[in-house]
Amino acid sequence: MSEPTPKRELINPPHTQAFYDQYHFSQANRVGDIVWVSGQVGIDANAVPGDGITQQSYLAFQALRTVLEEAGATLADVVELMTFHTDLQADVKAFAKVKDEYFPDRYPAWSALGISQLSLPQLRVEIRAVAVVGSGRT
Repeated sequence: MSEPTPKRELINPPHTQAFYDQYHFSQANRVGDIVWVSGQVGIDANAVPGDGITQQSYLAFQALRTVLEEAGATLADVVELMTFHTDLQADVKAFAKVKDEYFPDRYPAWSALGISQLSLPQLRVEIRAVAVVGSGRT
């Protein structure tokens, strides 16, 4: 007898409901122990982009952490990061420095892509992630 197929759970922290309603996407989807997180950008609680790559990186990682927690995961459970940069060559060192504060060891797989634009002209970085709940426990 086979096990039932896990159900898909939409993850949308309360403060992101407007994005769900207006743009028709979830901040994350969880199926079983796997969580796919939509791109998180460097905006504050008022949807205002941070000033520069460093501040935007901190805001995006804070948003990522919030979505993961809502899904029952932690940053330690992240197995893959994909980042999108509007000026990859100029920003990757500053971004990587912030990333290493959030992932000081047991680094996830990471792909960084240079792109021409993000959803707002002031945005410089967007972070996607895949996590496996509980995998980061040592």
